[in-house]
Amino acid sequence: MTVYIDGVLFLNFAFDFLLLLTTKIVLKRNIKLFNIILGAFIGSLSTIILFFNITQIQLFIIKIYLSILMCLFTFYYKDLKYTLTNIGTFYIVSILLGGFLYLLNIEFSYKHQGLIFYNNGLSINVIILFIISPIILYIYVRQSKMFQKKIKNYHQVNLKVGNKILNLNGYLDTGNTLTYKGKPVIITNINNTFKRKTILVPYIVIDGSGILECIEAKVEIKDLGNYDVLLGFSENLNISGVDILLNGKMEDKQ
Repeated sequence: MTVYIDGVLFLNFAFDFLLLLTTKIVLKRNIKLFNIILGAFIGSLSTIILFFNITQIQLFIIKIYLSILMCLFTFYYKDLKYTLTNIGTFYIVSILLGGFLYLLNIEFSYKHQGLIFYNNGLSINVIILFIISPIILYIYVRQSKMFQKKIKNYHQVNLKVGNKILNLNGYLDTGNTLTYKGKPVIITNINNTFKRKTILVPYIVIDGSGILECIEAKVEIKDLGNYDVLLGFSENLNISGVDILLNGKMEDKQ
């Protein structure tokens, strides 16, 4: 079988370029395109090593060394935490793409009977893999951004009502800006077992209006601060893992 070194180098360069570009986007690093090209070129040099008679352990160590050099030349060195974050994210993206491509290759190139796999003579064209790779990485970046945006709004909340303190999970709802007599209104789905004076707060939403049963309380929210609030009770709070819907005006202290 004839192997064209220039073709293998180009494919390796292209995949490394995609991995470094994805790492840049995920971490929002402000670097030039030239840095990514330089890093991908260094990574493509690992292909040449395959033509030397070295052990698998030596090959693994050299690849690790080259991957670190790739990240250093692409993102520079600012401090240890910055560098380790770059390298770690690069590895995560590489594992994600490599695992998905390996899965595709197994699905199309092998048949199985129970736990026994055997080659059926088929294989996925490398060009097809190259076309699929950007799609996989795009989906990963998109989902990663959505997750980061959503997870940013989750907060640890210490709710204090009288002498009772509850440790709850809160979600900052920027659409909830309801206040009453200068106090922000937050909503919980826990049962009102507190023996406190009830305050009826009127509210208006898109699909109607109503009265919300509230009590006075205090909350300590990690990363947001301490607040005197009105705690409303509702059975319609259906956000997974969330006990309290926080008020959007609390975001001002971030």
